[in-house]
Formats: sequence, structure tokens, C-alpha cells
Amino acid sequence: MRIRRISSGGPYEAKIGYCRAVVAGGLIHVSGTVGQGETVTDQCRDALATIGRALAEAGAGWADALRVTYYLPDAAEFEPCWPILSETFGANPPAATMIECNLIAPQYRIEIELTALAPPEA
Repeated sequence: MRIRRISSGGPYEAKIGYCRAVVAGGLIHVSGTVGQGETVTDQCRDALATIGRALAEAGAGWADALRVTYYLPDAAEFEPCWPILSETFGANPPAATMIECNLIAPQYRIEIELTALAPPEA
């Protein structure tokens, strides 16, 4: 099986020892991704942009998303993200889970992890 690793150059990738995404076995596994910004919605949009770039580099898009997990320190902040997520996935929503938990640093308000179907040539 061929394994392809995609790096976004984020600061935690080198510190922790991981990559943004791994393409293997017909799937794209995108690591938990945080975003920048002051609000949870700003961070949600930024995290999705990073994930979108990883999917594009793997030859996929949002319609290929199979599963997404959202991690938030405060579950009450999830609802403001719903319109952003609905717009992002459109008519192709993935299976989803939201978990309330601590994140790697206190300034982060949402982390998003995604698995998508890889194109046959990936």
C-alpha cells in the first residue's frame, strides 16, 4: 500500500511529529486542525481553509468527506459554527461527532478532524 503524507508547515507539525494529512488505503486522514482568529467562527473558518487545502493537495474536495469530528472546550460555542459547516459541506454532509474537551492551548476554541475518500490515483 502506498502512503502519501501532506504537510501544511504548521508550527505543531514539527514540534509534535505529525503531518496535516495522510493518504492511504483509499482514504485521506486529516489531522485535528485548529484555526486562527478571535472568535470560534473565525477559527472554524480558518481551520476549514487549512483542511480544504490539504484535501485539494490530495486531489479531493468537501464532497469526498466521510467523517468529521469537532472538538470544542465549550460545547455552547458549537452552534455559531453550524451555518459555516452547513455551507462548507452543502449537499454532501459527512457523518459527524462533536466532543467537548480541552485543546492543545487555551486560545483555541475549535479543532476539526476529517476523513475523506481519496481519488483512485491518490
